[in-house]
Amino acid sequence: MTRTVERVKRRGVGDDAADLVREAIFDGRFPPGAPLREVELAQQLGVSRGSVREGLAVLSREGLIRTGWHRPTTVIDIEPEDVEEVYALREALDGLAARTAQSRIGDSDVSHLLALVDRMAAETAGRGDATVLVHLDIAFHDTLYTIAANQRLTRAWQAVRSQIHLFQIRRVRDGYLPYRDSVVREHRQIIRSLQGADPQAVERMAREHVAAARQSLLASLRPDTR
Repeated sequence: MTRTVERVKRRGVGDDAADLVREAIFDGRFPPGAPLREVELAQQLGVSRGSVREGLAVLSREGLIRTGWHRPTTVIDIEPEDVEEVYALREALDGLAARTAQSRIGDSDVSHLLALVDRMAAETAGRGDATVLVHLDIAFHDTLYTIAANQRLTRAWQAVRSQIHLFQIRRVRDGYLPYRDSVVREHRQIIRSLQGADPQAVERMAREHVAAARQSLLASLRPDTR
C-alpha cells in the first residue's frame, strides 16, 4: 500500500491578512471590543472577503477575537478572568521553558538574550514606546522557548502567545512607570539564573516574573485594588 503524507502548507493571503489585522490590534487601531467587519477589512487590505475570513479564523484560534453565528466579530475585551487563566498557564509554561533552557543554553544564546535586554534598556531610556517594548519582551521569551527546544512546549506557548502580547501592551500602557522600572532588571535576573546551575532557582525566577506581570495588569483592571 502506498503511504502518503500531507503537502507542506504554504502561507497564503489569509495568513497575510491575519498578520496585518493582528498588528493593528496590537498597536491599538482595533482596541478591545472593536468590531471587525469582513467587507471593510477586505476593502482596506485590498484582498477578497474569503481571505479576510481565513485571516480572522487564524486570529480566532489565537484567542484575539470573538466570533460566532449571528454575532459580530470583535476584538476580545480584557477581563480579569481572562488574565487569571492565561497568566496561570503562562507561569507554568515559562517556568518549564526556563528550567529546560538552562541545561541547553550556550554563549551565543546568552549574547542574543543580553542584546534584547540592552535594546529594552535603550527604549526605556528614550521614547519608551509600549509597542516596541512589548515586541522585545515577547522576543526574549520566544528565544527561551527556542533554546528549550521542546516542540510540544513551544506549541503550548504559541497557543497563548498572541493573547499575552495583547495583555502586555495593555499592562504597559496602563502602568508604564512600574514596567519601565522592572522590565530590564527582571530579564537580566532571568539571564543570570539561566547561567547558573540551579534549575529550581531559574524556574522560580521565571514564574515570579510572570506572577508580577499578572498582578500589575490585574491592578489596572481593578482600580479599587491598588
